[in-house]
Amino acid sequence: MRRPATVLALLLAVTACSSGEGSGPSATPSSTSSSPAPTTPPAEPTETAEPTPEPPDELPPLTAGDVRTATAVRTVRHLADEVGPRPGHTPAYRRAAGWVQQRFEALGWDVEQQRFPTPAGSYEGVTLAAGPSTNVIATLGEPAPGEPWLLVGAHLDTVPQGPGAEDNASGIGVVLALAEALAGHRSRLPVVLVAFGSEEPRGPSDDEHHYGSRAYVASLIPVQRRSLRAMVSLDRVGVGATVPVGTPAEPNALTDELQAAARRAGVPTAIDPFQRSSDHWSFVRDGLPGARLGSTPYAGYHGPGDVPAVVERDQLDRVARLMAAWLAPRR
Repeated sequence: MRRPATVLALLLAVTACSSGEGSGPSATPSSTSSSPAPTTPPAEPTETAEPTPEPPDELPPLTAGDVRTATAVRTVRHLADEVGPRPGHTPAYRRAAGWVQQRFEALGWDVEQQRFPTPAGSYEGVTLAAGPSTNVIATLGEPAPGEPWLLVGAHLDTVPQGPGAEDNASGIGVVLALAEALAGHRSRLPVVLVAFGSEEPRGPSDDEHHYGSRAYVASLIPVQRRSLRAMVSLDRVGVGATVPVGTPAEPNALTDELQAAARRAGVPTAIDPFQRSSDHWSFVRDGLPGARLGSTPYAGYHGPGDVPAVVERDQLDRVARLMAAWLAPRR
């Protein structure tokens, strides 16, 4: 059985193994030839050949207005109401992951599930069994090896105590809304979308958290690491009137980019420094650029009150427009 890796990783690996001089496309024969000229004239053509059709027009550029907030709202309702609590090792999580995969595939994305182990642990007195979990990884097209790329992710799992509407069906909802918009529009760089498994803590230490994103980062090959321009984690993005922009340290080039995109989209933001409580931290701690959107406090956090009613459509719309503006081609 091959080791799980992203579709992008497979493409890069295959290309790296076939980089000999003869791996390029074969030359098209020219109109001249060294063969002797025919002794009789060729027959007249009976009809005029159809012209070769032109390639389809380039996709229109993505804009902040191309993301449908209704897609995010429906996702929140499905995951919180119909699936409910979904710790990363459970059958409920597997149902959620299968549903997210189907949503991506229906939009034309290539999808794989990256399997990884989740250890036993506990959270607020609830014992959590060990078991496998998966990351749902979606790619569109075939990025060239070494080509710069962007990653947008959100964790799909929950703590055992709550249905996780805000934490984090809201983030998954925006990811699927972006997938829908990107299926028909051009971004500034290739984009990989990931629904991470087993993000929620299974103990108090930093190493008992973020299992899915840590497994994803560990699977990246060197050329992917060098060409990843940024990762943004969408985590608790449906509450509040201002979008928190989280960074594990001080504001930096990536948080500046996100705030500039927010200004273009007309979205208010606030810097949330020293923010390590999401999957972006798995990237930053390993030397890769990452940031988080979201984290406004709310009453239902990590409990049974984390239901769709706490998630605000207007805030989902702000985050979706901000992200679309960040992914959009620069004018």
